[in-house]
Amino acid sequence: MKTLLQVDFDYQGPFGEVMSDALKELAATINNEPGMIWKLWTENEKTQQAGGVYLFESEETAQAYLEMHTARLTTMGIPNVQGQVFNINESLSAINQGPFNLSS
Repeated sequence: MKTLLQVDFDYQGPFGEVMSDALKELAATINNEPGMIWKLWTENEKTQQAGGVYLFESEETAQAYLEMHTARLTTMGIPNVQGQVFNINESLSAINQGPFNLSS
C-alpha cells in the first residue's frame, strides 16, 4: 500500500533559490531511494523549519527511508527530526483531487 511520509525539522537556512542551489545534488540522489515515488520539499523561513512530504510504495520503504534520513540529518547537525508515516485514504483523497492515482 502506498504510504505518505512527513518529515519536519528546525532549519536555519539557506532558503529559496539558495537552498535549491545548495541541495540539488542531494535532491537527485533521493530519486534512487528504494520505494520512493515523489517528494515535495517544504520550507518556512519565518519559523526556521524545513522538511518534506514523500510518497513511498510501502510502509516498509517509508520507515527505512525515515531511519536513514534521520541519521543523515543528524550528521548534518540537525538533531530534532520529526517523522510521521501515514496510510492514505484513497476514497476521500480521490474526492479532493489527490495528486496521484493510488490504484495503479
